Amino acid sequence: MADILRSQWNEANDLFSRFVAEHYVDWVNGKGDDIPLQSHNLFKQKVAPHIDERQSPLFMVLIDNLRLDQWRVLEPIISEHFRVEEQELFFSILPTATQYARNAIFAGMMPSEIEKKFPGKWISEEAEGSKNAHEEEFIGGQLQRLGKNVKYSYHKITNLAAGRKLAENLDNLKGNALNVIVYNFVDMLSHARTEMEVIRELAEDDAAYRSITKSWFEHSPLRDILIGIAERKGRVVITTDHGTIRVETPSKVVGDRNTNTNLRYKHGRNLTYEEREVLVIKDPAKAFLPRANVSTTYIFTKQDRFFVYPNNYNHFVNYYRHTFQHGGISMEEMMVPVVTLKAR
Repeated sequence: MADILRSQWNEANDLFSRFVAEHYVDWVNGKGDDIPLQSHNLFKQKVAPHIDERQSPLFMVLIDNLRLDQWRVLEPIISEHFRVEEQELFFSILPTATQYARNAIFAGMMPSEIEKKFPGKWISEEAEGSKNAHEEEFIGGQLQRLGKNVKYSYHKITNLAAGRKLAENLDNLKGNALNVIVYNFVDMLSHARTEMEVIRELAEDDAAYRSITKSWFEHSPLRDILIGIAERKGRVVITTDHGTIRVETPSKVVGDRNTNTNLRYKHGRNLTYEEREVLVIKDPAKAFLPRANVSTTYIFTKQDRFFVYPNNYNHFVNYYRHTFQHGGISMEEMMVPVVTLKAR
């Protein structure tokens, strides 16, 4: 049964990848009748309508890199303290990477629009430093454009101490109409799994990855934060920026030394690739993507493929196969949850 299910899943992912490749540019340009909810419209449609100063504070909790199946294992634990009011999927924009997808959520714009609207705030991938350092400013700009002149706070949690501190200081957030919390553990877990042998063994496959996520959450400050919000009768929207996929199939690519390092998408000049294995965007402006120069091309892997350079091919295939990556086109990366909760 497991083999049959895996085979059906692979076939579904193949059809999904083809479907996205065919329609993605139309979706982001607002063409067509059946456009899915995407990252840059998420805040406007799923968060802003719940911001109301006359009600209890709204908490937007964005768990970086949370897949739908991971949400499903967290849902029973969270449901002890909250009722699920609404639950649906939205589509992460491409690339399904934090710099692009999360900035798009908070700015309410596509990446190339952010680059124009906030000069100097869109950081290129080659540059040093955080690529998501201006999220608080992006949220403020979007709230203004939506006519929501309310008090808000922004918190990025990247370690245990910061999570505990926020859990202890929830009373200080009661005066805000909106509190945004970005929680980074799941993203760190997926990257650690690539680099650390012990985590590779703990999160060997999708089932183990779900299990380790559940175990972490049960003992994490994030659970304490959510319990604290429920005790104060706060309202919560839980969501993410993109998911992640366990990669299996290498796809050869050749690029110059300025090509980015991500294994699921590449952008640069003079890229050589297997045409049938990727979505190619030769004019980044059509997909609202920043371009480093006139001849920048973007390519995205489909299904469970990952890019490998021909040099040291076998070494890199063995090192990265079975690791969790994001940036490309798959159901796991693109179809992600947004859930509205109310305290019990």
